[in-house]
Amino acid sequence: MPGFIRAAIMTEIPPAIGSALLSGNITTILRETIKHFGCEAGTVHWLDIHSGLLTLAAHHKIPPHISELIGTVPLGKGIAGLAAQKRQPISLCNLQTDTSGQARPEAKTTGMEGSLAVPMITYGELCGVLGIAKATAYEWTEEEKNLLLAVAAELGEKRP
Repeated sequence: MPGFIRAAIMTEIPPAIGSALLSGNITTILRETIKHFGCEAGTVHWLDIHSGLLTLAAHHKIPPHISELIGTVPLGKGIAGLAAQKRQPISLCNLQTDTSGQARPEAKTTGMEGSLAVPMITYGELCGVLGIAKATAYEWTEEEKNLLLAVAAELGEKRP
């Protein structure tokens, strides 16, 4: 990503998340992002180029039985898989009452409601997916989606 574009993106990112991004620690980045958006839980999945699957790299407050289920996610399956496949944000106001079929049934056992997953697009390539969730129903704004996309683009730079 050219320096001037990166500088423009970084000015939009809140300082605490920016500092976490500079640290390179994806768990810290995830925690600061969750905190900034007033969320309780979140995930980072990297795209495994060889298998074509999303693989769980970090999570916060995801129950063990769910983290096991989402250890690998096919493109197009669940919220993260759809965000990766469509290369656009996928949001649900209330995961618990959603009937769109976008979320996998076991996702409801997290207790989360307002969910947002965005693709990590870096240098035009899909690197993974960043997902966050609130324990209450929530309509995500375009501004919030765009900010999370900017964070995800920067996070994609940290892919091993």
